[in-house]
Amino acid sequence: MTADTVRLAAVLARQRPPLAEVLARPGTRAVLLAGSKDPNAKVTVVLLDSYGPAFVVKVPTTDVAAQVVQSEGDLLEALRELGIGKLATSIPQPVGYLDAEGLPALVTNALAGTPMTVRYHSWRHTARRRRVRADFTAAGAWLADLQTRTAGRRAPVTLLRDSLERIRARFPGHQNLRHLRRHLAGPADLLARNSTPRTAVHGDYWYGNLLVTRQRRTQRVVGVVDWEAGALFGEPLRDVARFAVSYSLYLDRHVRPGHRIPGHRGLRADAWGAGLTHAVHGEGWYGALVRGYVTAAAERLGVPGGLWREILLAGIADVAATADHPDFATSHLDLLIRLADRYGQSHGTLSGQPHGQVPA
Repeated sequence: MTADTVRLAAVLARQRPPLAEVLARPGTRAVLLAGSKDPNAKVTVVLLDSYGPAFVVKVPTTDVAAQVVQSEGDLLEALRELGIGKLATSIPQPVGYLDAEGLPALVTNALAGTPMTVRYHSWRHTARRRRVRADFTAAGAWLADLQTRTAGRRAPVTLLRDSLERIRARFPGHQNLRHLRRHLAGPADLLARNSTPRTAVHGDYWYGNLLVTRQRRTQRVVGVVDWEAGALFGEPLRDVARFAVSYSLYLDRHVRPGHRIPGHRGLRADAWGAGLTHAVHGEGWYGALVRGYVTAAAERLGVPGGLWREILLAGIADVAATADHPDFATSHLDLLIRLADRYGQSHGTLSGQPHGQVPA
């Protein structure tokens, strides 16, 4: 790094200089990495010097977004104080804040690695079982390490129950809410009869926030970014479900409507969330892979693996309850209602077993 770049960290430790002033430094280039489309958007900028990536700046655009950015910085500081060992290098290190027209812009170090999105959207990547399994294995291994290192007291699994309450508050006039709650009361009860240790939670553990590398033909996660929805102690199944839900959702991204999705027999891009429906129903090699991933994580946390489908439903409900973009949340809610209807038609479980029994 250049001397100017090194000095930036020292300056941020003492004061909050204007973002514009930092961008104007000699030898500094700024690259817009991502701009959110959410109502309370944040803009992510990478500061580069002659030696490559130096810092990442998350710039809020509203007062609400500023609160989120400040909370993310606090969480990142707290995570490092937990003593997470080697995982510390895979989590952004907060350096300080810049002043973005009166709002705090969080500055962190830049992590190495290739976004998993690059692999995901490469030619026919999700059509190949071996490559998809490598993604799930890498994401699951990093998450297991985090959850093991930060495990605390045990508490009931209320992810689905809490999400349904938040959905009711978010969509008070939705005509199918009573129908949804009736069909998912059984699965929520099944989950709540079990407990997991409370662990650090990322909150948006989808493949777009994972940085990976390949070493000796093995893929592993080397960076996890965007912790604004995280918590120091929360439900670990939230992150488990989020990865599977998000990965499944975009299986049809590069397929024209109505056409067959390559590599997945019987699956077509015929409705929003077709890949996610495919996963929840446990169909094909992909459904079996998702089931295995969720089952292994659940059993590691002390929850019966037979509840893998209920965990996925809870994950979809969690997105509907918490997603910033209202249309994205509504689409998940509509999909959840369709899945819950099929669940309810099977006496409370898709396996046909009555309420109160753990599905096989």
